Amino acid sequence: MAWIKIVSEGEAEGQLQEFYQKHATPSGVVDNILKIHSLNPRSLEGHYQFYRALMFGKSDLTRVQREMIAVTVSVKNKCHY
Repeated sequence: MAWIKIVSEGEAEGQLQEFYQKHATPSGVVDNILKIHSLNPRSLEGHYQFYRALMFGKSDLTRVQREMIAVTVSVKNKCHY
């Protein structure tokens, strides 16, 4: 398993802190899948916008179908996300 250095919510400053505050769960936690980009806030914003477009943008696939594809790919990749 790879370990990627991340900036935690408590360590975040500036643009990263603003992103974390905007996208944290109600309990104040930011998903690890987003935090892997924390050393490069520009990349983080791009990843988030890409995710939003794929999962919520105009498509012939329903939201459920998109989630099913994501789960299938994660299982195939042995990824617990």
